[in-house]
Amino acid sequence: MVGRALWSALEAGEFSHLIGRSHAELDLRDAAATDAFLQDEKPDVILIAAAKVGGIEANRTQPADFLFDNLQIQTNLIHGAHKIGACKLLFLGSACIFPRLAEQPMCVDSLFTGPVEPTNEGYAMAKLAGLKMCQAYRQQHGCDFATAIPTNLYGRHDHYDPERSHVIPALIAKYHQATVNGESSVSNWGTGSPLREFLNVDDAAAACVFLLDNYSDAEPINIAGGKEISIRELNDKIAALTGYQGAVEWDTEKPDGMPRKLLDGTRLAALGWTPKINFDAGLQQAYEDYLERVA
Repeated sequence: MVGRALWSALEAGEFSHLIGRSHAELDLRDAAATDAFLQDEKPDVILIAAAKVGGIEANRTQPADFLFDNLQIQTNLIHGAHKIGACKLLFLGSACIFPRLAEQPMCVDSLFTGPVEPTNEGYAMAKLAGLKMCQAYRQQHGCDFATAIPTNLYGRHDHYDPERSHVIPALIAKYHQATVNGESSVSNWGTGSPLREFLNVDDAAAACVFLLDNYSDAEPINIAGGKEISIRELNDKIAALTGYQGAVEWDTEKPDGMPRKLLDGTRLAALGWTPKINFDAGLQQAYEDYLERVA
């Protein structure tokens, strides 16, 4: 999802000679293959959006996979970027790298001050290592490597597999199928009380392109400014969007995840960037994407 949005944003920004490979064409966990790709292409600018991602259940049950795979991907790319002398690298972190009980909205100063959310610890620790790796290569080798931390993203080309998807695509798929099948009730995880901030992926991609031209610092920067909403309210919006009229049950034996995840976006806003896509319009766009590609 993020890679496609970035590609479109770079094209719109008139960047030339775009270079990309699908996972089927290049396994970034393979150090030799990744090194050969970078040596052959020698890109001037590298954006690292590739990662093994998933929702609460996948992260909770596969922590070793999320830690190992993501460490391999980012290590191969960051070290490889240094070896070819890339002019600039932007590594995408994740809102889940903040401490579980960080003060809200979350500032980058709170990173590494407490434990992360246990349900996605493997993924979070890998992303934290990538952040530190960018800082280390900047400090030791003078590399212009930076980290951006996007808030929770949604939008076109998302994953709708219930084992892999995040909350918005999971709810879209669930409520659409329930509506089509005439189901009288659906069940959701947790209490519905957690608060989440959501940003359309096209806005996030535009922010990344903006940062390529306007940001160079060892300190990571948040990509925020989206819509904060409770999971229960989000549930109501998506149920209405898909036409679902049945009952909704909440399985409070299942985990909620972090109670709140809101990023402090003041630093990026001060540089001159703010998001443009209305949340309700973005949800409609995401549902249309699901109908076109999946349903």
